[in-house]
Parts: sequence; C-alpha cells; structure tokens
Amino acid sequence: MRRLIPSLALGLGLAMGAQADTSLSIATGGTGGVYYPIGGGLGEMIGRHIDGYTGVAEVTGASVENMGLVFREDSDMALALADTVLAAYEGTDPFEGRALENIRALGSIYPNAVQIVVLASSDIHSLSDLAGQRVSVGAPGSGTEVSAQTLLEANGMSYDDFRSTQRLNFNETADALRDGDIDVGFWSVGPPTSSIMSLATSRDIRVIELSQEEIDNAIAVEPTFAPYDMPAGLYEGVDDVLTIGTPNVLVVNEAMDEELAYNITRIMFEYVQELRDVHPAAESTTVPFSLGATPIPLHPGALRYYEEVGADIPDRLR
Repeated sequence: MRRLIPSLALGLGLAMGAQADTSLSIATGGTGGVYYPIGGGLGEMIGRHIDGYTGVAEVTGASVENMGLVFREDSDMALALADTVLAAYEGTDPFEGRALENIRALGSIYPNAVQIVVLASSDIHSLSDLAGQRVSVGAPGSGTEVSAQTLLEANGMSYDDFRSTQRLNFNETADALRDGDIDVGFWSVGPPTSSIMSLATSRDIRVIELSQEEIDNAIAVEPTFAPYDMPAGLYEGVDDVLTIGTPNVLVVNEAMDEELAYNITRIMFEYVQELRDVHPAAESTTVPFSLGATPIPLHPGALRYYEEVGADIPDRLR
C-alpha cells in the first residue's frame, strides 16, 4: 500500500487537513497478457468507487512471483492462476516446504486457456509433436510455465524432449514465433490476448488442439484444470480449439482491512460492466463462477459480500 502525497501541498507546507488517496498495488503480469489490462481496469474502478483509494497495475513475472509479492505485502492484490494459488497455499511444488498460509482470495475473475501456438505452415499438429522443437514455455515464475510443465508431465513429456527451451514473456514469445526463432509458444491467458492477436495479423497461425485423453491426464494431476472450448474467430484465421482452462484468482494478504476487502469484492461485481469494457475475458466475472472456481479460503471481507448477496458458498471457502 503506497501513500501518495501531493508535492505541491508538501512544498508549501499546507496544513489543510487534506488526506491523500492510498494507492493499492495490483500485481499482474506482462503487458502482452490479460492480467495487466484487467488489473489496470480494476485499479480504475477502485479509484472511481472506493473513497480514499486508487489502484495501480504493476508489471510482474505473473502468478508464481505474484504469490510472493502478496505474501510479503509488497503488493496489495495479485492475479494468479488457480493451480499456482492452491500450490502456494498448500506448500506444494513450486512452493514445496514454504506454504504461504496468509494468502486469501477475493474471488475468481475469468478462466485462462492454455494456448499452444505455432505458425500455420508448421508440421506440428499435436502435443507429442513438440518433441524435438524449439519451445517457449512462458516467463520464469509465471503461471504459464507452471501449466505447461503440468500438462507435459501429465502426458509423459518434459523439457528434455525439446530441442531447446526458452522462458519468454508473451510479447517475446510472439516476436520469436514471428521471426522464426522458436517453433512453438505456450500461453496460459484469457483469450483473446493482444500478443497473439498481433502475431496473427502478421503471420498465419494455428492453436494446437489437445485430445480428450491428454486433457483427462492433466486434470488427474491438477484438479483446477477443466476442458475449455475456445471458439473460432478469436484470432484471425483460427478455428475452434479444444484445450484446457484454469481460473484466475484475485488474491490478497489476510492482513488486508476487512472493509477494504469487502468493497473491492463488491465493486468487482456491482460494476462488472466496467471491467468487461476493458477486456472481454471479464464476461466470466460472475458470483457463481467465482465461488465455483476459487481454490482457497476467502478473505472475511469477501465472504461478507457473498453472504450479503445470498450466494451459495462452498465450505472449502470459509
């Protein structure tokens, strides 16, 4: 939480009793994904609808890094993939032996889709075809890399099967595909995402479809996964694709003021159209989706909001 003091008032030494707004840091991801615009939109909503507060989206390495930022209270809120959030809370890989027990959820906002992208001219048509290829698995510390590793390992593959492995952020992955520096790129992000949209305007692309067996294998290892039908037309020239999805969770530290947590949760749903105007991924931002998809207990302030609207709250979230 950052206190913003107007420099003019400071310089003149005015004692007018004016109270500066408190700026809330929202840990997101890279600018080429969906976290950054969603986080920015949420920050603007906080500034419009919660007296005394503003919100600012911070560029980060995404999900894994974001959990540490909230745990240490270096950020006030964070967006992160449900599998990463659950692993952090329970202390499982990549948080083995260091459970972040002070993290709490305000809710889930929208599902990510694992999107495995190649150029349309590529001979790669299936997950197993990634063997021997140059692959970007997402930025270090990102939920994309966690999802990529889980999907691969659940289906008997690993980075050792690749000709080379790179850990690039979304924009870097799109640039590398466009320039022929890699053969395959992983994204775990709410479609459509700007980096793939931009790539599709300069190169013909395809998104690799997963088989039902591959999806079932992944769900058996990571229960927060679910089948996801990505509709045609989200990217130029790309047909509908069956893949897997993972919810994105808005996470805070349990130390957050209860009234503040209540109000952030409240405006997220009461003014949801403002978030949808920022990015269509927020079409999924509903109370039923949030409560069905969130993997860790709710902050007491968020719990109060869901109780007030008469929602059916699963016991695991209390």
